[in-house]
Amino acid sequence: MSGSSLDGLDLCYAHFQETSGKWTYEIIKADCYGYTPDWINKLKHAIELNAREYLLLHVEYGHYLGELVNCFLENNGLGYQVQLIASHGHTSFHVPSHKMTAQLGDGAAIAAETGINVVSDLRAIDLALGGQGAPIVPIGERVLLGDFYFFLNLGGIANLSADQGKLGIVAFDICPANRVLNLLCNEVGKEYDDGGRLAESGKVQAALLNQLNELPYYHQPFPKSLANDFGTDVVYPMIRAKGSAIPDALRTMTEHVVFQTKSAIKKLMTTADEKKRQLLVTGGGAFNNFLVRRLSEELNELRIEVVVPEENLVKYKEALIMAMMGVLRWREENNVMSSVTGASRDSIGGAVWMGQEA
Repeated sequence: MSGSSLDGLDLCYAHFQETSGKWTYEIIKADCYGYTPDWINKLKHAIELNAREYLLLHVEYGHYLGELVNCFLENNGLGYQVQLIASHGHTSFHVPSHKMTAQLGDGAAIAAETGINVVSDLRAIDLALGGQGAPIVPIGERVLLGDFYFFLNLGGIANLSADQGKLGIVAFDICPANRVLNLLCNEVGKEYDDGGRLAESGKVQAALLNQLNELPYYHQPFPKSLANDFGTDVVYPMIRAKGSAIPDALRTMTEHVVFQTKSAIKKLMTTADEKKRQLLVTGGGAFNNFLVRRLSEELNELRIEVVVPEENLVKYKEALIMAMMGVLRWREENNVMSSVTGASRDSIGGAVWMGQEA
């Protein structure tokens, strides 16, 4: 899994067991292989390429992913133990209004490099069926982590899912998160705001916060999803145009994420929600102590407890769920839920590439 924050490639080797319809999992090995500055630059500017250059990068990145998988297997002594690779790739274009999404990372190239069967292009069929193609992780959350009521992933983009009973699972992208926070930190020579300490030292810029919260996307009904450029080309320039000191900009963006998360959760609650609910927080933002504390403070009045799980699940939940989706695809079972994406039906998403010889 490669997220929009561009921190690197998450690899997770997991075992899954299904007994009478109930799934369990075990994360055996997991790691994040950081991107080189060259690859960060290539992925960041991929949307600016012409068609030929883009497709060449798609193939090049696929072979690169295969090389990293081989390195991961060798480093962890996993040779000949992996039966299937599920690759999300790196999202470049995401235009649900035109039934189009594109993830860099050619699945055929991964299969050729590794000699292992590969599932890729997990979102495409949902878009073709009129869905948003996002979020797609709720299927894995419900199958593997169903004890929680709300799930919040704080990655480059923050997204939320919840079980709405008869309405099914509902999920949608909330707002940009780490991608914008990291861009702001880059301006002072930091990769990210360690623990949220810089943001905590800043002051909220009220006028800017109000301006961010009034962006049209936040008033759209779900299902809905965001492309990476909403953060990089809309939110980030709005913040920088104000000329605020970086700590103040970080604090304001943090409060924006908290405000929009609370607003999204309130839309999924009913007057019947009287008992205390739990919100499982994962993704890189779960290590932002200040952001998590502000979330806890704001959600306490809604009787929602914020839970940050053990480190491996925080870091690798999405990679784990991509693996789960690959298993479901291999079994030819639904792995994308239309109640989440708004598609005309549930679907079995993913292209299969046979890396093993017949």
